[in-house]
Amino acid sequence: MSLRNALSRPARYGALVAGALPVLTFPGAGLAWLAWLALVPGLLVMRAAGSAREAAVRGWWFGAGFILTGMYWLVPSIGPALPVLAVVFGVLLAPFGAAARWLLPDGPTVRRAVAALVVLPAVWVGAEFARSWQALGGPWALLGASQWEHPAVLGLASVGGVWLVGWALVAVNTAVVLLVCARRVRVRVLAGVTAAVSVLAGPLLFAAQAAPAVSGSASVALVQAGQTADERARLEANVRITRSLAGRPVDLVVWGESSTTADLDREGATVDRLAALSGSTGAELLVGEDARKADGRISKDAVLVDPSGVVARYRKIRLVPFGEYIPLRPLLGWIAGVSAAAGENRAPGSAVHLLPVVGRDGRALPVGALICFESAFPDMSRVAAREGAELVVYQSSTSTFQSTWAPAQHASLGAIRAAETGRPVVQAALTGESVAYDPQGRRLARMTTGGSGAVVVELPLAVPSARTWYVRLGDWVPWTAVAVAFGALAVGAAPLVRGRGRPGEPAAAAAELPSARV
Repeated sequence: MSLRNALSRPARYGALVAGALPVLTFPGAGLAWLAWLALVPGLLVMRAAGSAREAAVRGWWFGAGFILTGMYWLVPSIGPALPVLAVVFGVLLAPFGAAARWLLPDGPTVRRAVAALVVLPAVWVGAEFARSWQALGGPWALLGASQWEHPAVLGLASVGGVWLVGWALVAVNTAVVLLVCARRVRVRVLAGVTAAVSVLAGPLLFAAQAAPAVSGSASVALVQAGQTADERARLEANVRITRSLAGRPVDLVVWGESSTTADLDREGATVDRLAALSGSTGAELLVGEDARKADGRISKDAVLVDPSGVVARYRKIRLVPFGEYIPLRPLLGWIAGVSAAAGENRAPGSAVHLLPVVGRDGRALPVGALICFESAFPDMSRVAAREGAELVVYQSSTSTFQSTWAPAQHASLGAIRAAETGRPVVQAALTGESVAYDPQGRRLARMTTGGSGAVVVELPLAVPSARTWYVRLGDWVPWTAVAVAFGALAVGAAPLVRGRGRPGEPAAAAAELPSARV
């Protein structure tokens, strides 16, 4: 075994451990400030690799460590499949490792430093964007979401979504590595200026932008049933808590996901009971239905009920992998036998649409109602905002993961969605956390996993025609990242292609991709 191979294994283990550091920036540990430095150890390990291949492997191990740690709470649901998923999704950061070795050598030139400050954030965001594709499971633990507690930083999200926040974070981490490995004063100055601009960009945008335009307010009650013995007890808890709201000025009462297992299309007695409850409180109810429908399939719906009965419904589109369906079930169905993964696939809905809520004063209140894991998808709340939603509502249930970091991290996503869309966002959870945010992502109310009852919050409503830059422009940041990453690949591969095209030139002369000039 060569010395290089002997040293590679400890370095790979180091990359695996370094991949866990960014997870500490999310709720649970909640070290949001660490996100500005959390990638530095991993980048140092990757850039020190002896070859492009080894750097890519270290990037892969880093990505696997990140996924394994960030999604540890999935063990009850998918059991031994989690390490497999970590290995599969970790490979998306292999290009990040190769790019780190290529663009962060000892004593980098100004040109290479500029390239590093552009390409490395692009590769990271591009990898997150690929991982966020619904067919691959959907977004979770995007680095930019770590800044949810800082509305000023989320000024970036109003322009480029969570992706632009992540780009800024990676740019600062890259700048810190350049400060460590650079010898030229100009490179150090460039790195310092880039770090300062990236840190200040969000607060400057936040200060420069006018507060989102509002058109009045609405009083919303979030009902959290808490832990219950069974499905019937769950429904009774929701009813009891809602009855306690009678006489209070409330426009909408929101229950958590799966708050009833009755099929509200067929079970008239339950519908009548809910309609009477709406009449007694003077507010419409948004109920979470988790039921087997007439076609024999189970679906999860947000159902709007007023004193006359069911008004409208929205069916969950983005299902939770393994929790609500098993991808490639003929191949991976065995996972259900060794874990709590879905025994059968739920039926998904087809499109985002608004629910026509009417407030207590007769005022129309178009609501974008989404369900649980859908809060992780930036595009869904953006579509709701573009269709004219004045309020975005999420129904949630994280009862399987109550003692983990997942509920708090899930609840924090509402702040990101609010900043992206300029809409107030609420989440009513079956067992916690229930939260509410204003249109700039500031938290207004919270009930933790140990609580039960109702939280009533007064929300400033967005003007339907008001749109943030992110709502207008969409995912321009990740697509730019993809373009930059492929452009860098083309530049880096050019010497290799030219070398192979020259007759008689040794193949080894062009074997190292990172030796390409920038």
